[in-house]
Amino acid sequence: MSAAFEDGKDPSALRTIGEVSDALGIKQHVLRYWEQQFPMLRPLKRSGGRRYYRPEDVALVELIDRLVNREGYTLKGARAAIREGKAPHSPTREPAIAVSQAGGTEELLPRLKAIRARLEAALAA
Repeated sequence: MSAAFEDGKDPSALRTIGEVSDALGIKQHVLRYWEQQFPMLRPLKRSGGRRYYRPEDVALVELIDRLVNREGYTLKGARAAIREGKAPHSPTREPAIAVSQAGGTEELLPRLKAIRARLEAALAA
């Protein structure tokens, strides 16, 4: 587990949603949303609905965060990568738009140029 917990607890201790949120810099409502989107993310729930994250839950949250916020996966793509076992071992990902899906590089380049022009126009406004 690479989360920076500075609470003096044992690394295998259960963590509250607040502790996980603070350590990873992910808002609590995002963690709750990810629980809905990723069936494999199931922290323990105790009385009053309090969530307790096990070390493997924290590791999964870190993986989801890496895939979605750093590598550009969609939630659906991240879910598929985790389910298929491709995500933990791959530091990089396949492009979001594969060239074969876009119809080849001849069609992809004009689309990318159009996107860039719209972005530049928005920045200039």
